[in-house]
Amino acid sequence: MKRRQLLKGGIAATLSAGLNPLTKLSAMTNQPRILVVFELSGGNDGLNTVIPYRNDDYYRARPNIGLRPNEILKLDDEWGMNLGLAGLKQQWDKGNVAVIHGCGYERPSYSHFTSMAYWHTASPNSGDAYGWCGKTADFLAPDAPENFIINIDTSQSLAVTSRYHTPVVFDDPDLFRRINPNGVMTIPPNGPTGNPGTETTRTFLSSVAASAKSSSRKVREACASYQTPVDYGIAPSQLDQVAACIAAGFETQIYYLAFRNNAFDTHVHQKDLHQRLLMYAGDAINGFLEDMERIGMAEHVTLMVFSEFGRRVGENANLGTDHGTANTMFLAGKPVIGGHYGEPPILGLLDETDNLIHTTDFRRVYATAIESWLRSSNSIDILKGNFKPFPIFS
Repeated sequence: MKRRQLLKGGIAATLSAGLNPLTKLSAMTNQPRILVVFELSGGNDGLNTVIPYRNDDYYRARPNIGLRPNEILKLDDEWGMNLGLAGLKQQWDKGNVAVIHGCGYERPSYSHFTSMAYWHTASPNSGDAYGWCGKTADFLAPDAPENFIINIDTSQSLAVTSRYHTPVVFDDPDLFRRINPNGVMTIPPNGPTGNPGTETTRTFLSSVAASAKSSSRKVREACASYQTPVDYGIAPSQLDQVAACIAAGFETQIYYLAFRNNAFDTHVHQKDLHQRLLMYAGDAINGFLEDMERIGMAEHVTLMVFSEFGRRVGENANLGTDHGTANTMFLAGKPVIGGHYGEPPILGLLDETDNLIHTTDFRRVYATAIESWLRSSNSIDILKGNFKPFPIFS
């Protein structure tokens, strides 16, 4: 075996730790695979995230906010990362990051709400009552075990809406609250009180409340007791809360969280702001993956990063960028075969609105996660089409 294969298989880590490799590998085989979906909401600028620094069309379109070769972290002879992504670059150097170029869909929407709904349901220019993560969970575990999906946010994402599962949704584990259209609902530590009665509806609501009480207790205990020496950066991302739940042995296979509501909508003075936002995200991702290595879960966790659309190729008069189309996605983690995937859009060949023409249907990346990582054979049903996975997982 080549050294890279040895490290990817976790055997070298097992031997260096002085553990019985057969015992360790047996445990790895029985451990469910975990997918963490990290949403950069607001429309992250892919062109200033992974920069085609040898492309003259890029600098012609962005004379002021284009990042020069001395302002990037070079990945190879053609591409570089934004300086803010120093944390993610560490994972790239380990071979743990797949960059997927040109991700988008036909007839793109420039509306945050509409485009995000398309990405959440994997149903562009149509509709679906359930999210792609929720549908994936339905096929993986139709018996709907408790805590199979965790969504860390103030409100439930459409992406995790499921026919069978009730996602655990929280923002602050101490308060365990979520916002609904009528205000804030708080689940108290002792759970709901009162006699639910015997009616079917009230019995159902009582069971949901009991499940919420149990889940909230488990989440509180996991987050309160979790301690790590790993640095997640200076901005809260909730990835440390994901790590706490994983370390506590939750049966969760799908985690979904969004980084800062619409933070990446950089219409004005983008350059420094965007670098800072990417630093927050990149440091958190690196910290999380380092933490997974520390607790022995690196082989079992993969992280997906996406945004609802990219930005226009040309900069605007306010030294920012406006809503665009095709974008870059990432899959990161020790199981990932790092490198570039997909065809980069041609900057000199734009559509009638001067936007990038997507080259990769984003559902190919979803199919990669569903089939190749989570090992479900139902991606055609989940995504309502046959999308060829990338060879990102060995």
